[in-house]
Amino acid sequence: MRRLWNLLSFSADLLQQENCIMVCKATSLSYLLCLWTLKDFCLLSDAVSTSTYSSPAKSLGDPGITPLSPSHIVKDSDAEDAVEQLFLVVVAIDFGTTSSGYAYSFTKEPECIHVMRRWEGGDPGVSNQKTPTTILLTPERKFHSFGYAARDFYHDLDPNESKHWLYFEKFKMKLHTTGNLTMETDLTAANGKKVKALEIFAYALQFFKEQALKELSDQAGSDFENTEVRWVITVPAIWKQPAKQFMRQAAYKAGMATPENPEQLIIALEPEAASIYCRKLRLHQMIDLSSRAPVNGYSPSDTIGTGFTQAKEHVRRNRQSRTFLVENVIGEIWSELEEGDRYIVVDSGGGTVDMTVHQIRLPEGHLKELYKATGGPYGSLGVDYEFEKLLCKIFGEDFIEQFKIKRPAAWVDLMIAFESRKRAAAPDRTNPLNITLPFSFIDYYKKFRGHSVEHALRKSNVDFVKWSSQGMLRMSPDAMNALFKPTIDQIVQHLSDVFEKPEVTNVKFLFLVGGFAESPLLQQAVQGAFGSRCRVIIPQDVGLTILKGAVLFGLDPAVIKVRRSPLTYGVGVLNRFVEGKHPPEKLLVKDGTRWCTDVFDKFISADQSVALGETVTRSYTPAKPSQLVIVINIYSSEQDNVSFITESGVKKCGTLRLDLTGTDASVPNRREIKTLMQFGDTEIKAMAIDVATSKSVKVGIDFLNY
Repeated sequence: MRRLWNLLSFSADLLQQENCIMVCKATSLSYLLCLWTLKDFCLLSDAVSTSTYSSPAKSLGDPGITPLSPSHIVKDSDAEDAVEQLFLVVVAIDFGTTSSGYAYSFTKEPECIHVMRRWEGGDPGVSNQKTPTTILLTPERKFHSFGYAARDFYHDLDPNESKHWLYFEKFKMKLHTTGNLTMETDLTAANGKKVKALEIFAYALQFFKEQALKELSDQAGSDFENTEVRWVITVPAIWKQPAKQFMRQAAYKAGMATPENPEQLIIALEPEAASIYCRKLRLHQMIDLSSRAPVNGYSPSDTIGTGFTQAKEHVRRNRQSRTFLVENVIGEIWSELEEGDRYIVVDSGGGTVDMTVHQIRLPEGHLKELYKATGGPYGSLGVDYEFEKLLCKIFGEDFIEQFKIKRPAAWVDLMIAFESRKRAAAPDRTNPLNITLPFSFIDYYKKFRGHSVEHALRKSNVDFVKWSSQGMLRMSPDAMNALFKPTIDQIVQHLSDVFEKPEVTNVKFLFLVGGFAESPLLQQAVQGAFGSRCRVIIPQDVGLTILKGAVLFGLDPAVIKVRRSPLTYGVGVLNRFVEGKHPPEKLLVKDGTRWCTDVFDKFISADQSVALGETVTRSYTPAKPSQLVIVINIYSSEQDNVSFITESGVKKCGTLRLDLTGTDASVPNRREIKTLMQFGDTEIKAMAIDVATSKSVKVGIDFLNY
């Protein structure tokens, strides 16, 4: 006891000095380091250093805290979270790079998942279960239309008039490719004009919100209120944290939820959503690529869970209803899995391919993430880029760039024609694929070059693309397949690298999902490369797998029990300077004490396993009763080995500010400030509580405003 008292006295003495802090370490697996100051500055500010090094560390002003209790971990039942809201319906939005859609389920009937109404329009040979992720703004920059409606209206505009309208497509990739994403990031329309990305994403989400609420209101026979809906928006798991946060901010702007009621909106990770749905798959709902045929063998009665009526089975078979039944059981595939078995989900979409490795946890069938989400920009857009490169080779890069600017609507027409032919590509195809060139392409090329498109093809020496007298490019099957090869090779290579990781040994199944998974060329490549290591499974309606899984996730967000932290989190502190260990330029001498500045002291590491609701908590007391404000600043890094907050890639990403003003004299001198930081969800939350007054402040980690 005496030793503890001496330690606390020494800590208090340290905190009396103007420029020092107390490092409060957790004694558990995850530990939280908290730093508090009087002023709302960075943790370390205005320090007077004995060296000429210009440190970002600033003066602390009056020091802040001393610990009252050791840190510990609690589960979410112990955390002081808001009471879980009850929603009548869960609506999930699969916001894709090339196409988007929504699905919903009433919480009283969770086995029924309703996919959105069929969209007007559509393309030959292309399913319209979703609508293109395209948006059109008027020349005055007001929302006009989304999806097929936007594309068709833009297509029908006079070429001179279309130059004034703002048309956006495939804009989701901007969030993945922008290194310094902020709320001010711009998107470029087809006519070259720029609009704030936040506005475009908010317009798109508002469109889906209104569509879903209208459909729900029609079903209910009365107006359906937004407050009755829990919204789920899917994002790639490999997106960086700022991009995921950006989607939440866009949803707030669209009126789906508010910062005061964040629980109404869940950001779901696409491969996780797919994983949740795949565990429900029955044999008739999947294709096993090892047999190249649907796996049946069960009579209709065998596939119906207890209590399911014949009427519901009829709904399942009625394709026009767009209603799917999900039995409240684990699918037959899962019956083959034992405790600890591993599987991988590969989500191959339009913009990105990302994959996650899960482990089954019995008896409930909960999921544990074994290896952090990985992937890259290997989506089907890569095939489009290869086609554009081919056009540049034939007609010249200068012409293609000018044509896209001068005839933007015609360029959209050309890519629509290519999309339907792209979907017809297959390993065993023998007849050529014809791609219609818009008349304005042929006409503009003749004006631009002074000779015909046919002449350009003859001069290009591209033997596998011919000119048809009907005004079409005729591509051989080998030519079309060659456009897929670079993208598919990247996917196979990345998967090969993942399979070499120790966490990914003895994988039983590989689930191939997402829109690009419909490609027979991709299916063949994945089966050929990995079929000997595991069974490659494709769900029926593979393009809707993520959407249906996202609904299930919204109904039960606790199904993913363990995740990997994508980042390292910590705070900047002053430590005692140790010769030979700390760099000389970090030396700070104050009142005869030698300190090392800018130390990054981490409380959780990148790729560390964290359970759902895992909370690090600790109690503190202000060193001085007169202290009026407590501030916690949090830093993050993608690297595990971080020593200083000044290192490349270390970013400030959160601030908790607790106001202690206005309290009466009865508050004890040794005032307890309880702090909590919660992990394991798709988003991280932090909270500080003044126990004496019950004042509290919450914050989500913020990657866009620092």
